[in-house]
Amino acid sequence: MLIFSKKAELNQHLSHQRSINSSIGFVPTMGALHDGHLSLLKKSLENNKITVISIFVNPTQFNNPEDLLKYPRTLDTDVEKIKSVSDSIIVYAPTVEDIYEGNTTSQHYNFDGLENQMEGKFRPGHFDGVGTVVKRLFEIVQPNNAYFGEKDFQQLQIVKKLVEKEKIAVTIIGCPIFREANGLAMSSRNERLTKDERNQASIIYKTIKKAQSLFGTKSANEVSEFVTKAFQNNPTFELEYFEIADEATLLPCKRKSKTKKYRAFIAVFVNKIRLIDTISLN
Repeated sequence: MLIFSKKAELNQHLSHQRSINSSIGFVPTMGALHDGHLSLLKKSLENNKITVISIFVNPTQFNNPEDLLKYPRTLDTDVEKIKSVSDSIIVYAPTVEDIYEGNTTSQHYNFDGLENQMEGKFRPGHFDGVGTVVKRLFEIVQPNNAYFGEKDFQQLQIVKKLVEKEKIAVTIIGCPIFREANGLAMSSRNERLTKDERNQASIIYKTIKKAQSLFGTKSANEVSEFVTKAFQNNPTFELEYFEIADEATLLPCKRKSKTKKYRAFIAVFVNKIRLIDTISLN
C-alpha cells in the first residue's frame, strides 16, 4: 500500500496515471474510519482504476477548539481498515503545513445561501473551512470522481455548489448513510461515546424515523414540535436543532409543496459530543 504525506510526491505518482487516462476516484476523510467510509472506498474501486483516500483533520472547519483537540486521530488503525478493503488504495495523510503552506486560514465562499442554514447557523465559518480544504484536495488529487456520505447532506450540497462555482472538473457522488445496529448514524465522533451513551443515542434515529412517518399527515411545525418534546423528555441529550428543509435550497419548509423534496436534519449533544443525522421525508 502506498502512503504519501507530501502532495508533491503524491502528484508525481498520480501524474503517470493521468497520462494514461486512468480514472481516479477520491474519498476525502478526517480519519477515524468506520464502515461508512469503507463503503465509499468500495464504491470508488468499482468505478475507477485508481482510488485515493485522504486522512486529514482540517483545522479551519472547527469553530470549537476543544472539538478539534479531541477529534480522534487513528492513522495506524485507519490504514489497517483500508488494507482490509484493498491494498491498491493510495493513502494521502498530509500535515497542516503540506495543505496550507503556512497560511492556515479559510477562503470566504458564497454558496448561494446553502452555507447559512443548519450547520452554518451553529458553526460560524465551518463551510468556508470545508470549501477551502476540499478545493485544495481536489487541486492536489485531481480526481475524476469524489465520494461523500449523505449523513453530511448539507456538506454534500455545499461541495456540489463549490464544484459548480469554481468550475472544477470532478463528479460528486453522494452515497447512503451507514448505520450501527441500533440505527445510530456511523460517525468518527461515535468513538468518543461511552457504551451506554452509544446505546442511548439510538433515540436520534428512532425520533427522525417517527418524524418521517408523521410528515405524511402533519405540518412541518407539528413534526418539529414532536421532535422537540421527544428530547425534552430525555435530559441525557441536548437538541441543538431540528429542521425540515427543501433538499435543493436547504431553506426551511414553511408549507409543504408536492413538487419539492424535503429532508429532516438534526444535531444533538450528548456529554458535549455533537452528533448529526438526516433522513429523506419524501
